[in-house]
Amino acid sequence: MPKLDYAYSDPSGSFISGQTPYGTYDADSTFQTDIQSVTKWVAKRLGYPVLQLEIPSGSIYACFEEAISEYSQHINNYNIKNWMWEQYGEKSRISGSLSTGSLDPVVPTHGPSITLSEKYGQAVNMGGNVDLKKGYITLSGSKQDYDLQTLWASVSESNKRIEVQRVFNHAPSSITRFYDPYAGSFDQRQLLDAFGFGNVSPAISFVLKPISYDLARANAIETSDLVRKSAYSFEIHNNNLRIFPNPLSSDSGEKIWFEYYVKDDIRNTNHVSASMQGGVSDPSNVPYKFITYSSINAPGRQWIRKFTAALSKELLGIIRSKYSALPIPDAEVTLDGEGLKAEGREEKVQLLEELKEFLESVSLTEKLKAEAEEANAQREVLAKAPLPIYIG
Repeated sequence: MPKLDYAYSDPSGSFISGQTPYGTYDADSTFQTDIQSVTKWVAKRLGYPVLQLEIPSGSIYACFEEAISEYSQHINNYNIKNWMWEQYGEKSRISGSLSTGSLDPVVPTHGPSITLSEKYGQAVNMGGNVDLKKGYITLSGSKQDYDLQTLWASVSESNKRIEVQRVFNHAPSSITRFYDPYAGSFDQRQLLDAFGFGNVSPAISFVLKPISYDLARANAIETSDLVRKSAYSFEIHNNNLRIFPNPLSSDSGEKIWFEYYVKDDIRNTNHVSASMQGGVSDPSNVPYKFITYSSINAPGRQWIRKFTAALSKELLGIIRSKYSALPIPDAEVTLDGEGLKAEGREEKVQLLEELKEFLESVSLTEKLKAEAEEANAQREVLAKAPLPIYIG
């Protein structure tokens, strides 16, 4: 009969760090206490001391560590499923990785839809998360074409590519060209200055006539310029700006302003680019680490104990299957290795299914469904409540 050199013996003394295969949780004082009590409980569940167990205490230690890691994996997967899009592209928290089971919660945001809306807002100059900068060119007489990349970007943006959004090449405001021969007295002109009209014709029509009169007059001036003159406009191709009308010699030294983005700034705010530089881009680099054992609550620890027992039962079954029958005088003892293996694996599958079903039941999707059902039920209750009778 083969001699089994390793068998379970009741552990004595304190747990020593390094007795588990990976040592992931060895420094946790709660883990050091629980590992011995769980090992004794598992051994007694398997029949010790009535039956000899052909596994050492260290093997049960390994099963306990594996059970915690298995629990940690499913909790982490649950968190990744619920919160990955809240961390997408983030780099700020990578260095201090997220700890499942610790006081390090993910702060919920509105998700990627807000990021997408920022991108749309940026495209139409109505928001976004990139600075909209301003630049200008200085006009020269009879020169219509200006290379913005050379004149501005090479000097002010280290020759980075710019993307022009608006060009401010407008005709002078029509109100500055109002003319009224009845300017009024000096006192009336002082009154106009107080209203902010001192920089234009100080006509009393600003005060005495209806506003529709001023609007009709401004429209007449603008329509005249559009039909009878060269309209103020521009063309831009590949950051080469052509302005209309052709500047006069008297326009030399005048400035035309424009707004622009630096293309590198736009690319660097893209979440995929940020991910490639060290941010979250997929489940493989969400910075969750192993669970903190001391922070696991009672239901979680009970699941870990049961899973440890299932792993130990399967391991003991594998060992006993190598010696399915042991000869004794005038008889033969049949070991229960295959049965233990089957029971252990069945218990593992059942525990994993229970954990997955529970985590799915408390996911954000299920939470929203429950809130919707509660709101519908509340609405039905209120619909059947009698309306109050008003007595005037």
